Order: sequence, then structure tokens, then C-alpha cells
Amino acid sequence: MTATPDAKPRGTRLPRLARRRQLLGAAQEVFVENGYHAAAMDEIAERAGVSKPVLYQHFPSKLELYLALLDTHVDDMVGRCREALAATTDNKQRVQAAIGAFFDFVSVQGEAFRLVFESDLRNVAPVRERMERSLRESAAMISQVIQEDTGCSKEEAHLLGVGLVGMAEVSARYWLTSGDSIPKEAATQLMARLAWRGIGGFPLTT
Repeated sequence: MTATPDAKPRGTRLPRLARRRQLLGAAQEVFVENGYHAAAMDEIAERAGVSKPVLYQHFPSKLELYLALLDTHVDDMVGRCREALAATTDNKQRVQAAIGAFFDFVSVQGEAFRLVFESDLRNVAPVRERMERSLRESAAMISQVIQEDTGCSKEEAHLLGVGLVGMAEVSARYWLTSGDSIPKEAATQLMARLAWRGIGGFPLTT
């Protein structure tokens, strides 16, 4: 098989975790470029500079490799949201930080954000579960803050959390795919202002 221009030289022994990160990085490049169905384990191994047996030692199938990559990005997205909410006790700033977490995620990850939000395997149960986990866990964190700080019931707070997360995700995706003609900071502030106009109207509990 002819080496691709981006293929890494073989022969370097790496610790297991370092090798796993290397394989996930190569897989992400191939999945983003080709989509899941057209991506080949041969190409991923070549891109990583390893043999196919080495790749299969870490990931027994292409689906398991894809799921591991999804887990990495979902953990990243949920972690960004958690850090945003913990960064301040000012709720207006929390709203902006939480929305900014989604804009940061799509801008830093580039086209890889599609693996989490627009996977062509969304009808496969374990893939769908991971895609939903990103939004479910982010919404749960936001709804907990809403419930604690307002008189909303648990169900009302959850619905508001889902709505805020959905707005943040869709607007961030649109911003990136439309050519990000608005600077990221300005786009984040614009959507945060819209969100705060609504959520800020709920009275705080004392």
C-alpha cells in the first residue's frame, strides 16, 4: 500500500496511552475527511504510521474506534460546560460562559464537531447514545443551576436547560458552517444576550 503524504513513519514504540491518543488523532482525520462508511482501517493505520495488527490491538473494530473518538469529544464538550458554570456565581456571566463553551468547542474542534452533533451513524444505538449524552449532561448541569436559583420546578428547570443547550448548539453550528462572518466573541455575546433576556426574567429565590 502506498503511504499517504500525512502518514507517520513506523517503528516508534510508544506507551499505550500515547499510542491510543495517536491512533485517535489519525482516526479523527480520516473520519472527518471521508465519513464513517468510507473510512478504512487500512488508511487509519497508515495515517498513524502503524500496522493494522497494532491498530486492532487497541480497537478491535472500526465502530469501537469511532465510539472511542466520540467519547473523547463528548467528555470534552461536557467538561467545557461544567467549567463554564463553575467559573462564576453571576448567572448572567454563567449564561454567556455556557453558550461560549459551545462556540469554543466547534471552533477548536473544527469539522470534528460533526462527529458529535452530525454523525452519519446517528441511527446506530451506541452512537446515538453518545450524541445525546453531550446534550443531556450539559442540560442537566444548567437545569440544576436554574432550579437552585429560581422558583422553577425540576421539570420546568429541565425544559429550560434543554432549550438553552439546544439554542447554544444550533447557533454555534450555524455560526461555524456559515463561514463565521461574525467574530466568535461577538456571536457568543449576541446569543447570550438573547438567552439572558429570557432566563433573566425568572426571579431569584432568596
